Amino acid sequence: MSVDATERLDRFLADQLSISRTQSARLIGRGAVTVNGRAGRAGRRLVRGDSVTVDFPADEPRRAITPHPMALDVVFEDDHLLVISKPAGLVVHPAPGHWGDTLVNVLAARGTQLASRGDGRPGIVHRLDRDTSGLMIVAKTETAHRRLSRALAEHRIERSYAALVWGHVTNRVIDEPLARHPKDRKRMMVVPGGRPARSTVQQVARFDATDLVRVSLETGRTHQIRVHLAHVGHPVVGDPVYGGGGARRVTGSQRPGASAIERVTPRQALHAAVLRFAHPETRKWQEFRADWPDDLRPCLAAASGDREFLARDSALDYLGFLK
Repeated sequence: MSVDATERLDRFLADQLSISRTQSARLIGRGAVTVNGRAGRAGRRLVRGDSVTVDFPADEPRRAITPHPMALDVVFEDDHLLVISKPAGLVVHPAPGHWGDTLVNVLAARGTQLASRGDGRPGIVHRLDRDTSGLMIVAKTETAHRRLSRALAEHRIERSYAALVWGHVTNRVIDEPLARHPKDRKRMMVVPGGRPARSTVQQVARFDATDLVRVSLETGRTHQIRVHLAHVGHPVVGDPVYGGGGARRVTGSQRPGASAIERVTPRQALHAAVLRFAHPETRKWQEFRADWPDDLRPCLAAASGDREFLARDSALDYLGFLK
């Protein structure tokens, strides 16, 4: 694993492997973790470019990746990588509570060759939250994974998300560090001294109680977009964790309309819509787009007040997001 920011080793390991700080400390204590080839210490402060390697103990064998047959929307595939449009509700890699029904398991059922990472996340270059839909890169070879991971760490993979948010947004860059909530490890929050996180937010369309925004990521922290938008007072519509009260935050004559939007929003209205990167083998520039998903069309139709919206071929094209 390549480090892209200053952070304690035990915290970095816990976040990267989706394990507790106790579990990461146990691995480090057993001498199973090295930094740049030397044994690591839990409190070691990592710096950008450090290489962290985990040698999982033989007495704790890794779980087998069991196949999970499921239809998958493959946008692009060659011998080196594939780009998929992940549906909402699908966890990316095995973790407690989801050992056999993740994207990795679906790819195993498909028979897709994946780069072996040794940490239960073969082929995974970057992640999306379970209830966030959209584009992801998966590496098939070790070379592709190494080059794509380096490109991600050096901010050379461009990712743009479409989000429906409460209120009206001023175009801005949100540069606020993030860390796990001290009392709830499933939540993230803005914390001075946390991991650097930077998001660029642009208004695409303005509606009565909401905006459609484009969010471009420079970093890719856990829940980054959701936490950043909530921090500046514009949480993602339908977000059950960082939603800040949802439609109840809207007052006056706009409250009924806001409630109507909320009723037809089945999950957080966040979608990875555009992906741009240099192919790891050919070095040619690749660009992929995924339109606003069908399950979120009713909420965007309710927000816009456009009765013909549901019948349009490309919602994001129509609203100017993909221009």
